[in-house]
Amino acid sequence: MKTYLGIDLGTSGLRALLVAENGTVIGAAQAAYPVENPHSGWSEQDPADWIAACKTAIAELHQTHPEQMARLAAIGTAGQMHGATLLDDAGDVLRPCILWNDTRSSAEAAKLDALPDFHALSGNIVFPGFTAPKLLWVKNNEPDIFARVATVLLPKDYLSFWLTGARVSDMSDSAGTSWLDVGARDWSAALLEQSGMAQDQMPRLVEGSEVAAPVSTARCAELGLPDGVVVVGGAGDNAAAACGIGALDEGQGFVSLGTSGVLLAGKSGYAPLPASAVHTFCHAVPNRWYQMGVILSATDSLNWLARTLKTRAGELAGLLDGPLNAPGSVTFLPYLSGERTPHNDSAIRGALLGLDHATGDRELVQAVFEGVAFALRENLDALHSTGTELSSIMAIGGGSRSNYWLELIATVLDLPLDLPEDGENGAAMGAARLAICGATGAAPETVMTPPRINRRISPNSDLTKAYAQAYQAYRAVYPAIKAL
Repeated sequence: MKTYLGIDLGTSGLRALLVAENGTVIGAAQAAYPVENPHSGWSEQDPADWIAACKTAIAELHQTHPEQMARLAAIGTAGQMHGATLLDDAGDVLRPCILWNDTRSSAEAAKLDALPDFHALSGNIVFPGFTAPKLLWVKNNEPDIFARVATVLLPKDYLSFWLTGARVSDMSDSAGTSWLDVGARDWSAALLEQSGMAQDQMPRLVEGSEVAAPVSTARCAELGLPDGVVVVGGAGDNAAAACGIGALDEGQGFVSLGTSGVLLAGKSGYAPLPASAVHTFCHAVPNRWYQMGVILSATDSLNWLARTLKTRAGELAGLLDGPLNAPGSVTFLPYLSGERTPHNDSAIRGALLGLDHATGDRELVQAVFEGVAFALRENLDALHSTGTELSSIMAIGGGSRSNYWLELIATVLDLPLDLPEDGENGAAMGAARLAICGATGAAPETVMTPPRINRRISPNSDLTKAYAQAYQAYRAVYPAIKAL
């Protein structure tokens, strides 16, 4: 039986998942790498670290599952979106990759966002974290580098380029550049021209479940891969996660508690509403789209508190492992890196309100949990404004290990949360499923089925009203803080 590899190139590390053709997990490996913050609001990575991590993960899988790796047929890549990896004619990297959570290009984003074509064609606000304003920043601040840019690749596409030598991207990831006509699923000459770019600087586009290119002979030899392994188009991390849990169609979705927080819903058609600050992107499979609201600091908010209190995040989360409490007296705004949905505000920063002498670690953890939950509720309201409805959602991501946090989110959203039985349902699984489709020709609907549900967490009906009132109070804080 052939095997398939899904690689998720995350913000803090790479995860590789080896699966059989029937989707059964064979093994996994991962490797970490750093994020550099040379200035306030900057976030960069060296693409060489991604390659080193990929080599480490593949070598580990060779060691633990040599026979299965010898039967590898295809690789799917998923990864953090929006990053600007700049290559010259020779394919060499010109500067560190500017990441999704980098906000230096807020002025350039505002300039592009004011042009009518960007809403009409891309279907989205031009957020500072998107790729187009990053290139305009490079043009304005690093003109010598900008003049040498032959190709702009998204992070997971650079990994595919290293494997194959082909400069290729998929529609789901490219939709987050502000250069794609998301309805037409193709590069927009008008959007590129207005941001100072040309179509020959863009990678070739394929669907995420379509073969992009074979792994080069030299790379197969270097990595110990069998000849004939192919790489598929892959997906941005959230589209890949949707493939991993089978969220392809209208109303199917998930809440992800990772570094950032995401509330995603599958869409059968293209129906953008840029003013809502909801992202409307191509899905990783043909003829489908998805919408999502994004908050920039979900588990990152808990990590910030852990660093501040010099305690591990897991220990802090463990302080709230009992029944759901009534809303706390401390309010936390999770805007540590600015915010996307619904505010589109790169300058706003987090806040803690209501502190007193009795405030301790437990109260601060509850405030962080509630602030993230309320921010996700704002995302749900934004999705509702576009006509998107969700009757239940799956919970994925590292933060989903906290039962307290999940019950709180279910109560604040007033939606049941389903926990998958198998924990291997994230972006790496979605990437592997895309690889299966590309190599075998299987229809996505037959491969990307929902996982079995381990349990359902329902809203706490005794506290739903109290949290609805607390949410309204939370919503009043942003405009007050913004005015300061």
